[in-house]
Amino acid sequence: MKNKKIRSLIIAVVLLVTLYFIAPLLVPNLPSFWTSKRLKLGLDLQGGMQVLLEVDCSKLNISEKKKEEVVKTALEIIRNRIDQFGVAEPLIQRAGKDRIIIQLPGLKNFGRAKDLIGKTALLEFKLFADKDQIKATYAKLDKYLQENFDKYPFLKKVQETDNVDNVDVLGNDEVKSDSLNKDEHANIFTSLLSANDLQGNIEYKDISIFKNLLKDDDFKKQIPAGVQLALGKEDKKDPYAARPVYFLRERAELTGKYLENASVKIGSGYDPKTAGKPYVSLKFNKAGAKRFENITAQNLKKPLAIVLDGIVHSAPVIQDRIRGGEASITGTFTLAECQDLVIILKAGKLPAPVNIIEERTVGPTLGSDSIKAGVLSAIIGLIIVALFMIIYYGFSGLFADFALLINIGFILAVMTMLDGTLTMPGIAGMILTIGMAVDANVLIFERIREELGAGKTVRSAVDAGFSRAIVTILDANITTLITALVLYQFGTGPIKGFAVTLSIGIIGSMFSAIVLVKALFDGFVTNVKRDKLSI
Repeated sequence: MKNKKIRSLIIAVVLLVTLYFIAPLLVPNLPSFWTSKRLKLGLDLQGGMQVLLEVDCSKLNISEKKKEEVVKTALEIIRNRIDQFGVAEPLIQRAGKDRIIIQLPGLKNFGRAKDLIGKTALLEFKLFADKDQIKATYAKLDKYLQENFDKYPFLKKVQETDNVDNVDVLGNDEVKSDSLNKDEHANIFTSLLSANDLQGNIEYKDISIFKNLLKDDDFKKQIPAGVQLALGKEDKKDPYAARPVYFLRERAELTGKYLENASVKIGSGYDPKTAGKPYVSLKFNKAGAKRFENITAQNLKKPLAIVLDGIVHSAPVIQDRIRGGEASITGTFTLAECQDLVIILKAGKLPAPVNIIEERTVGPTLGSDSIKAGVLSAIIGLIIVALFMIIYYGFSGLFADFALLINIGFILAVMTMLDGTLTMPGIAGMILTIGMAVDANVLIFERIREELGAGKTVRSAVDAGFSRAIVTILDANITTLITALVLYQFGTGPIKGFAVTLSIGIIGSMFSAIVLVKALFDGFVTNVKRDKLSI
């Protein structure tokens, strides 16, 4: 009697917990005391984005142990960026030695997310190169490209004579157009940048050419020591507009390692460039504030470029010594761009570049279709199994069907309680569990049939059927559970989702078959005097 009371108490607790966590799926607008947890849907069910990143340590001369630390650091920085980005329930985890997999369910702005994830976030403050350095850079690069024109076939697209005839970037008193045409490849770099009074400006159609040159090691070796070429930020309002090219000093005066805080602010005053427009406010720590004050004091009336990941975001002219360690990044920013920039700066600089190896996007329509297909297949499977149990085992089959419904609810409730995520492979695991759940009942019912055939009473046959089948049930389910645990341990993504639902389903099916169905038999069969049993 005492054992039956304990069993009844366990069943009641399991049913109440299942109801508590599964009710939000069935009934909207529940009272406030009810759980706020909801079953989360994976990327393949609600749409979103999946990105596989590779941390590029090839240019870092470090040991394997240090590389492991670099990957771990990159993982945490990316996690911090995504957390601040506001994506609900992202999945961010290692995938092999130097790769990171990111799943962003429900995401709609894919481009913004890619920019947020992939930026190295190297913040630098740099002064402009001297005029003599800029002249020397133009002259050296023009000469190099003239002598090595055939090495760069994409340069044929550049119109050598455009905007060159009247250019005097080298300080000559006179530049004649006929002298420029003596060699069709002369001054090609100057032409590419549409140089005018030492200022580079590159047309949209030529930006890819400029970027290809900067990727070439031989070309980069021709840039004079101490000089860096950098593109200006793209104008989001007019992405096809020309972009400035800056000649900067290679050495940074100040870097992001001194950054204490970054925030988004809205400009005030009457300056049309900043009034009412969002910008990023920077606050340096004590050491950074001192360095910034010295830089501004020593370079009055000179431009100071604010460079992020090699792109010049703004280049304000220093008007006065700046005390207090505060600076700002202004420009043609949208509010969302400012917010993303703040997220990147506050999360910190990636210790190594990350490359996107694979990218996959799932639209919400496809996710909705997957849900419908998964639910439909589960319902069809459930109906077929339930009808089979009733037809083949009669009244006893109803007990098995009731236990099966409880088991499905148990799976969903446990996943909700553990903040699990339901994926398409997870639904497949649930469908597999439907068949496995009644398998235990089939073993029990067949044992009961054998006992009844041997002439035992209904009560004796039921007790004997459960006691003799339990060993086989445990053996079959535990071996399957071990397989599911191995899949979870060594699998990734979808395989883990399948393993989780399968594991929960196995535990639920053993409970429902051994404990719940036995209680139903005790309540409706063995405690009532019966000569026959519908089985």
